Order: sequence, then structure tokens, then C-alpha cells
Amino acid sequence: MNRPLEGLLVLEFCQFLAGPSAGLKLADLGARVIKIERPQTGDACRSLSIKNLFVDEDSLLFHTINRNKESYAADLKNPEDLAKIKKLIARADVMTHNFRPGVMEKIGLDYTQVQQINSKIIYGMVTGYGKEGPWKNKPGQDLLVQSVSGLTFLSGVYTDGPVPFGLSVSDIMCGNHLAQGIMAALIKRAKTQKSVLVEVSLLESILDVQFEVITTYLNDGGKLPDRSGAKGSAHAYLSAPYGMYQTQDGYIAMAMGNLPNICAIIRCDISDLYVEAGSAFDNRDKLIVRLSETFKLDRTASWVNLLESNGIWCAEVLNYQTATALSTYKNLEIEQQLDLGNGKTIKTTVSPIRLDKRKLFAAKAAPKLGFDTESINREFEIE
Repeated sequence: MNRPLEGLLVLEFCQFLAGPSAGLKLADLGARVIKIERPQTGDACRSLSIKNLFVDEDSLLFHTINRNKESYAADLKNPEDLAKIKKLIARADVMTHNFRPGVMEKIGLDYTQVQQINSKIIYGMVTGYGKEGPWKNKPGQDLLVQSVSGLTFLSGVYTDGPVPFGLSVSDIMCGNHLAQGIMAALIKRAKTQKSVLVEVSLLESILDVQFEVITTYLNDGGKLPDRSGAKGSAHAYLSAPYGMYQTQDGYIAMAMGNLPNICAIIRCDISDLYVEAGSAFDNRDKLIVRLSETFKLDRTASWVNLLESNGIWCAEVLNYQTATALSTYKNLEIEQQLDLGNGKTIKTTVSPIRLDKRKLFAAKAAPKLGFDTESINREFEIE
């Protein structure tokens, strides 16, 4: 299968999640991605594990984000290694980095100096909070960025205090934005034949994720998100029926819908709480509790069948075990196996993109540190 980015050479001077996740997306689309790593230690993500899971000395997390890439070991403070890197840059289409502001300037690999090496380079830069301003040197770590963005006051109930997401949402979204920016820059370069600078930050990415609620805040008199006090509430700006409700044997999720109509279908009397449309938010907590009492009277499947047959949007709430057992999940072909050699494999997800009805499977595992250095030197005649 010919992939749209085949022939594109990307040099990835990134570690951890945001930058490498962009490289992963480019690699899935056919780009050749070479990780430039420190000798001996490499990308710090090699030792950053979730649940202390390691595969062949590198963390499972590293394997997840860095499949289908190559590894080139170089000490950027070593003049000989730096000279070799500059030769690679001269041949590259794209380079990305997530060093703190000022680091690449000291090395001589900032955008201005790289333009002199390669006048058509796409130069992608990831920062935590932008390259200027009082926070430019603060650690760009996912939980910290979630914490200063307002995001943690959207989930849970108001008595919970701040509630962070249970995954690295800032990193992942920033990687998405970097990949989008690089592909837009490639189109611009094709028109102008000139280099393009692409800049993204973790903070801007997570603020953009919240555009729906931040726009509401900015245009609603500066009123803060009003989380419900009732268990099961799911949106600080939406009222019942939107939320999750316990049933006899599990949970059901309710999307937007006509509340009186839904209550008529499930035989839940709300006449004392719902007088007109504004009552849905004014009495949100009481309505959620009233609906909860009703949903507990029957099994999830019964409620889903009843509601869906009446055109109401709803779903059973599943965990990973039940979700991955569904035929719908299997039909999506969202899993793939990476070949680690010596008969070892690991399972991970595959790109969600289909091109010409085909999934973008890639069996190549993440590279060993510096594994490709010598072969790349030979290929590009680097001495």
C-alpha cells in the first residue's frame, strides 16, 4: 500500500509523549522517522513506565509511541556528532524538537540557523507554555498543564475538588496539533518552496480542547463552570438527562434529549421539578437523582432497548474488558501486533485513519537505542 507521506524524511529530536506522538502519526502515514537520541540513555520515555511494564529493557509506553521509527544516537554537545546531525538535517524534510527555549540556540540548531543548512526545512517546535513569557522555562508536564488550564474543574461533582483526566490528554492533543501543523506546512512549502516554522504548546493545545466550554465562559458573563453535586453528572454546562445513571446491573449513559419525552418513556414523574425548559438546569441535581432512582429499577439492556426503540440516544457504560469483547470493537480492527523479534510480540492500537478503505497497520516495533546509526551513516555517506 502506498502511503501519502512515503519519501518524507523526519528527524525527531523529541522525547516523552507530545512530539513523539506526532512522529508516530507521520510514520503511520508513511514518513520515515528517525529519532535523534542521546547515547547510553536515549529518549527519557524509554525509562518512563506505566505500571512498571517493560519490554526488552524499554518501557511499554515507549514502544507504544515509537513504533515504526529508527534510532540514531548522537551527542549534540560533541562537535563531531553535531556535524553529522547537520548533514542529516540538510537531507531532511522535517525536524521536530521539544527542548526548552534557548537550548537549540546554544547548540546552533534553532530555526534561523537550520534554515541556513536547509532552506526548505519544516521546523516543528513543542513547548510547554510558549517560547516567550514568564512561564517559558516551566516544566511542560501533562498533569501540570491540565492543572493550570482550568480543565480539572470540569469533571466529577463540585465536592470532588479538581479532577484530572486519567490519561495524558495534553500531550496527546499537542501531538495531534503538531502533526496537523506539519502537514499544513508541507502544503505551504510545496507552494512557496520555502521553509516553514510550526510552533505548538501543551497549554494552547489543552485550551483548544476546551473551546466549547471556554467559549461559553467568555460569553456568559465570566461565570465559572457549575459542576453538579449529583453522582453521574457529566458536563458542567449541561443539565439532565445528560449524564450516567446506575441500573440494576451496571450503568447507562444518556446523551442530549427532550427530558419530558424521555421521562414519559421510562415512566419517571418530574412534574414537580420540570415546569419549563429553564427548570432542567435550575433543578439539575434533583432531576439527576430522580432519574437515577428510576434507572435502578431495571437492567441496562432493558433500558437501552426501550430508549433506542423510541429514538433516544443512549449507551451501556463499558470498561475495557467489556468494550474490547464487542464485535463492533473487533470489526474496527483497532488492534495490531508489533514484532519484537525472537518470537516476541506486543499488542497496541493502530492508526484510526483508513485510506482507500485500508487500515494503516505497521508491525515494526520501536527501535533499540542507536540501532540504526551505522546504517544511516552509510546510507547518507556521513563520516
